[in-house]
Amino acid sequence: METTASCEARSAPWPYSTDRMGETEQRLKQEIADLLKQAEETDAAEDAEYGKGQRGDELPAELRRRQPRLAKLQKAKADLEQEAQQEAEEKLAEVEVKLAERQQEEEKTGKKKSGRKPQIPVPEQAQPDPKAQRNFTDPESRIMPDGANKGSFVQGYNAQIAVDAQAQIIVAADLTIETNDKQQLLPMLAQVETNMGRKPENVSADAGYWSETNVTDKSTEEINLHIATGRMKHGEVVVPASGPPPERATVKEVMHHKLRTEAGRAVYKMRKAIVEPVFVALGKARKRGN
Repeated sequence: METTASCEARSAPWPYSTDRMGETEQRLKQEIADLLKQAEETDAAEDAEYGKGQRGDELPAELRRRQPRLAKLQKAKADLEQEAQQEAEEKLAEVEVKLAERQQEEEKTGKKKSGRKPQIPVPEQAQPDPKAQRNFTDPESRIMPDGANKGSFVQGYNAQIAVDAQAQIIVAADLTIETNDKQQLLPMLAQVETNMGRKPENVSADAGYWSETNVTDKSTEEINLHIATGRMKHGEVVVPASGPPPERATVKEVMHHKLRTEAGRAVYKMRKAIVEPVFVALGKARKRGN
């Protein structure tokens, strides 16, 4: 409880005699004691009227509840707007790669590619989806596809793990709120190098990790990457390949060719056997509450 007391100071002739000093000291002590008693009585009266620890001039309860809610809503709105701009910037980077590949293919074939060109997003004008949501219980989580149930969504995180092919143990792990795995490959490889003291020799990853940036980044030059360039349709037959990739092939075509070679198929076909059992074990442990 905060209290305010007023006191009047009076000037007096100097010097004071010893007797007068003693009298004045006793008077001042009594005045201080009286003021402290008055303050305690005022505190007690305010506690009785407004509640302990309250002064009576606090914000109304309704306003106190609404102000934090307003602040949370404003922050959530700002976060959604920032995410929309970031997604637009990532989309712009993808579109630029596609346009470059399109131009490279047209130069190689001498023919203009059919179909509509990808629309170029403008990050500065990006706005969040009107149906975009934010969880106030766990604001860092996001709504994302449920990997265990196709077509379903969960409020959670995107779990990333890197598994050693021989020992089948997790050598790197992370949680992210990005639903897209493309931006996770390079950070995970960096974490593997930090944890193990060296870069992996071979790396296999599904189509979710494919991007030209990932396979052309300087940090992956010494790594034998095997990343699917797209999802196979049901019943699709892979046509084997041999020898070097076609002349003037794009980065994507080079990787696609590599995965169709005997060596490439041998590496990539082990991906599921290496990482999927670990994900299953983690899922069972989570259900048991471990």
